[in-house]
Amino acid sequence: MTYQQFPIPNDPFSMTHSKSNLQNRKSFSWLGLLLATLVLVVVSRLPALAATAKHYTELEFAPLPEIQLPKYTRYKLDNGMLVYLMEDHELPLVGGTALIRTGERLEPADKVGLASLVGEVMRTGGTTEHTGDELNQLLEQRAASVETGIGSTSGSASFSALSEDLDTVFDLFAEVIKTPAFAQEKLDLAKRQRAGQIARRNDDPNGIAGREFQKLIYGKDSPYARTVEYQTLNPISREDLVEFYQQYVHPENMILGIIGDFDSAKMRSRIQEEFGTWKPTSKAPKLTVPSATQAKQGGVFLVNQPQLTQSYVQIGHIGGELNNPDYPALDVLNQVMNGFGGRLFNEVRSRQGLSYSVYGFWSPRYDFPGTFVAGGQTRSDATVPFIQAVRAEIEKFRTTPITPEELASAKDQVLNSFVFNFQDPSQTLARLMRYEYYGYPEDFLFRYQQAVKTTTIEDVQRVAQKYLQPDKLVTLVVGNAQAIQPPLTSLSTDVTSVDITIPEAKSS
Repeated sequence: MTYQQFPIPNDPFSMTHSKSNLQNRKSFSWLGLLLATLVLVVVSRLPALAATAKHYTELEFAPLPEIQLPKYTRYKLDNGMLVYLMEDHELPLVGGTALIRTGERLEPADKVGLASLVGEVMRTGGTTEHTGDELNQLLEQRAASVETGIGSTSGSASFSALSEDLDTVFDLFAEVIKTPAFAQEKLDLAKRQRAGQIARRNDDPNGIAGREFQKLIYGKDSPYARTVEYQTLNPISREDLVEFYQQYVHPENMILGIIGDFDSAKMRSRIQEEFGTWKPTSKAPKLTVPSATQAKQGGVFLVNQPQLTQSYVQIGHIGGELNNPDYPALDVLNQVMNGFGGRLFNEVRSRQGLSYSVYGFWSPRYDFPGTFVAGGQTRSDATVPFIQAVRAEIEKFRTTPITPEELASAKDQVLNSFVFNFQDPSQTLARLMRYEYYGYPEDFLFRYQQAVKTTTIEDVQRVAQKYLQPDKLVTLVVGNAQAIQPPLTSLSTDVTSVDITIPEAKSS
């Protein structure tokens, strides 16, 4: 084959296909003419395009649409179980979640880790009718899932399935909730895995900083900060799991939400069939939410890690709850602090070059005080200047009003991100259930949205002065003490060393 892209006149092949060549040449002539015309059009438009280009600040956007909640049904079974149903026929899928009023904060102090084990082995340990492995096989055959877990303030059981497999999967979901077997071998496996996590927990400096900061704020024995140790893990027995399950998993302690491709009337019948007559032998306890107060009032603390070449810093104090009327203004303050263009980023990272990352958040919780925490990562020799710079910015929020431009930008960010809370109906249902669980009104988010819209510069400075408390700031550094120059004693003459040695398991 010759290298030429098109036949040439003296080529024998072209001589025997002269008619074809003529057609090709005509085609390419027309193609060339068309391309030339397009180029002329584009070139002639360039001055006009340049004249009409606008700066991004001049762009105008349509107002955000009003958000409408999808239709849903809420009702209660005779045994106290609360149910939400939300049909969504876009895809042939059905999913559901049962929120259970329990949590790690309710486990005994001498058996920290119990609730998490209950949440895991409730599923992996199978039921009185199917082993955990049999459940896996039945679900995998249908590309379905049933999962359980218990976190700090709640437990959950969930399922997902194709519409055509709903009856089978829903049966298994109900089985897992009502008749878990807590197989001993699955408990043993889960405990070995937890022991491995304890052994490795000091491998990650970020993990150390987050864990030890919580202890400094709430106290090492607080339900909101305590950690699993060998001596709390080892004594946990299968009987402990059964007892915890029986104490907290009751229909009157549950909120069941189901969304997807189903008929509500038929689904109500299925729910009644599986859960309507479920009455555990024991009574559900009256739950009391553990309180939280700040343990350390200020101070500088160091976790010395000689192998590190940078410092991990957290600075903060106890915060508040989400239902605080001032939270919308505090969230606007969060936006002014954070992200690209935020004060902390601009000043500490960009202008002073003191950090790889920097942040500051007022982070509330639903039913107990959260935290205000600022911090980031910095090189060892910049640790003290970094801390001083972050503290200075916190103080500046208290003493200097934000600008109108900062207010407008922050409110836009908050309100524009608001719509992402409702990208699909499952998000909306999850939010409704969460508000119900913690006793919030169903329109809480819309009240928050309206309050953000009316937030002023004066509101932001008022909440900064009221809620940012420099005298209560706890400063924690995870880093190389020898490499931190100037030393942390330049911040405070009293720098407390934090011991993160993992206690050995007590011999029985």
